[in-house]
Amino acid sequence: MELAKLDTEKRNPRSMQIDTLSTLDMVELINAEDHLCAEAVKKELPLIAQSIDIIYEQLRKGGRLFYCGAGTSGRLGVLDAAECPPTFGVSSDLVIGLIAGGDTALKNAVEGAEDSTLAGEADLKAHEFSTKDVLVGIAASGRTPYVIGAMKYAHSTGAPVVALVCCNNSEMSAYADVTIAPLPGPEVITGSSRMKSGTCQKMVLNMISTGAMVKSGKVFGNLMVDVKASNEKLVNRAASIVCTATGEKEDVVRAALEKCDYHCKTAIVMLNLDIDADCAKKLLDASEGRISAAIKKHKGEE
Repeated sequence: MELAKLDTEKRNPRSMQIDTLSTLDMVELINAEDHLCAEAVKKELPLIAQSIDIIYEQLRKGGRLFYCGAGTSGRLGVLDAAECPPTFGVSSDLVIGLIAGGDTALKNAVEGAEDSTLAGEADLKAHEFSTKDVLVGIAASGRTPYVIGAMKYAHSTGAPVVALVCCNNSEMSAYADVTIAPLPGPEVITGSSRMKSGTCQKMVLNMISTGAMVKSGKVFGNLMVDVKASNEKLVNRAASIVCTATGEKEDVVRAALEKCDYHCKTAIVMLNLDIDADCAKKLLDASEGRISAAIKKHKGEE
């Protein structure tokens, strides 16, 4: 695909005079363009849902979710992966973000890192990527060699592969089982794909990780019941979550949490069923960690 034909490299006719605008007019223009992102993502919802179902099935089999990207795309993938352990209580090696150039590239540009297809393959091999896993390749342009290298390798193992791009007919699509392609149009600053394209990617990644975790039983109602109480703020959040889920007073909730290492799910089952921590843990284990199923099982409703 020629550079001039890439959707992400086209000039935006609405922002050609941005350098002459007042500050308020400038930010109003950027905001108006940002509104296009939600509509672009909306058009891809069926494919996003399909991707979530694929990812959930791989996780259920004991596999892992990998994100792979370069520059802004890579950073967004690493960010989404990093947020999963504290939010959903999962292991740090369940959702893994790979970025061309490694950790150094999170803060600094690593020249040429994204141009190596072999590096993408090597990074997956270093994590012993297998057919049980799933890869989401991320690149606004849909043609980043590092990402294509990783996708080719993942595809060769028989593992499912998802492409997240911001252009039509991308090179990455050839190696993907599903291609998610929100098209927010040319950037306000020509070629600056950290803007609308990055916003679209962030929105999609939010849906992918959240959707997979909801389906995995990491949420009760809309409460993040697998949050790790690793600091004072999260300890208080855990107490608030259990109070909301059970209707119990804070002192009762904190007493229950202390008996189960501040594991929200266990405390909720304990208080809902008036049982001890060990019994609650066994019910949750037998119900794949799903609170509603554990409660029903104890009441003989399953």
